[in-house]
Formats: sequence, structure tokens, C-alpha cells
Amino acid sequence: MQAERILNYLSEIARNNNREWFYANKKEYDAVRKDFEADIINAISRIASFDASVAHLGIKDVTYRFNRDTRFSPDKSPYKRHFGAYIAAHGKKSLHGGYYIHLEPGHCMLCVGTYWLPTNILNACRNEIMSRIDNWRSIVESHKFVNLFGRPGDVARAPKSADAGEYDMGLPKGFGIVHLKSAPSGFPRDYEYIDYLRMKDYCCWKNVPDTFFEADNWIDEAIKVFKVGRPMMDFINDVVDDYE
Repeated sequence: MQAERILNYLSEIARNNNREWFYANKKEYDAVRKDFEADIINAISRIASFDASVAHLGIKDVTYRFNRDTRFSPDKSPYKRHFGAYIAAHGKKSLHGGYYIHLEPGHCMLCVGTYWLPTNILNACRNEIMSRIDNWRSIVESHKFVNLFGRPGDVARAPKSADAGEYDMGLPKGFGIVHLKSAPSGFPRDYEYIDYLRMKDYCCWKNVPDTFFEADNWIDEAIKVFKVGRPMMDFINDVVDDYE
């Protein structure tokens, strides 16, 4: 992937986020988008080698429009400042968890899991964690998982950003994007492992340097991260899939 070229373009669109500049530089957008999508197609194929559930996905199933939805945002700039691909077996709009690849200058990252779950499904996940707490802990408290993503209590609220919505995963690594300050309604406040119930999503991530995607073996390195996060994702998907 020509990551440096892609990130340079994204830096430029961040500084010139208007339709006039975008259309004047449309050829460069088309070129970097094509390059990004070619590597994402390769990534899908490689991920399918250890998770066959994503093998059927095409590029349109995992990538997003570059235009921003500004209807409910005070920021009316028309274009995103990143390229992203969400490789999830049930599609990018599903609640089923998947693997996310994000290119943004200074904020490149790899993510595994799901987020923005409806309250009923989120509570079902919490109940499942409580009923299978030993199994859950064996996954998210393993040395590999904690070393790569940390623990939910390690993550502080991050600043807002125009691209990431209300919360930004701007920390080096993390497990859970949003955390309640106390126990969720209907759950015991004195539960020994309450940090896992206070999570409002089950997503783990690792920030990577901007140079990460320049390497010929970046997909190999990404797969190492995805494999560590997958057992947590599979645990949550077992619950989510009952509702889809």
C-alpha cells in the first residue's frame, strides 16, 4: 500500500475540506482510494485464511462513502479525514463484530469487535459475561490480550474528534471505547468484575504508526493483532447473533 501517499492526501483534505478542492484533486482521490481498496481486498483474503466467515465479502461490503453525514454534526465539512474498512461477516452495517482498519494521519489503528450495541443486546452480553465469567476472563485477561490491548480500567475518556464522533480512540491501545461511571442499571454494584459490565461496547484496538501500512508485510502484522482479539469478539458475537 502507498500509505505515505494516502496519508498525504488525507492531510491535504483535512486542510482543504471543501468541494472545490476535492473536485480539483479528484484524480488523486481516485488513485489513493484505488490503492487502499486493492490492499483491503488482499486483507480480506488473508483474514479469511483463519476466519472463513469473511471470505464472501467484497470491497463494497467493508468500505464507506468518503462524504460525511453532516445532518447532526456542528462540523459541516463535507469529507472524511480517514479511510476505513470494517471487515465483518454480516456486513459493515451489522451489529456482528469484525476487524477494522483505519488510516488517518497520526491516528492509524487496528480494531477488533463491535460497538454501538442497543441496550437490550448490550445487557445480554453483560449477562453472558457474568454467567461465563471464567471463560471470559481466560480470554481478556490472557497475557497476550492484556499486553496488546490493556484492561478496561486502563482507558480514560479521550477527546472529541470531528471524524470519530463523540469519542476518539486516540490512546495507544484500549479495551472498550465508552465506560459507565458506575454499574449499569439492574446489575450489582459490588460485582467483583464490574469493569467488564460498565463497558458500553466490546471493541479492542491498537494504534499503529503512520509508517505501519507502508511495510510489505503490514497484513501479516495486522493479522497478529486480529488473532489476539478474535476470541473476545467471538464470545460477544455468540450473543449478538441471537438478535440478528
